[in-house]
Amino acid sequence: MQTDSIFIAHPTTTDQIEALKAVVKAFNVKFEIKKDLSKKIAKSKNTQVYEDLKQGFKEVGFIQKGKMSGTSLEDFLNEV
Repeated sequence: MQTDSIFIAHPTTTDQIEALKAVVKAFNVKFEIKKDLSKKIAKSKNTQVYEDLKQGFKEVGFIQKGKMSGTSLEDFLNEV
């Protein structure tokens, strides 16, 4: 009997991964393993936000020291 069912598991340890692999192999079930990309994407976004904030604080320091000209709040809001 053929089925269209898909079984998705979310193991959290390497022991669980190895156990699941052993079970599906023992039952001769086709399977594939995909890495969880959501954590990588979240880390990438957090890193970008951090870098943007860091750059912004650096620019504020330059503006305060007179090494860079700032934008008025009104001009900034008109750009947005």
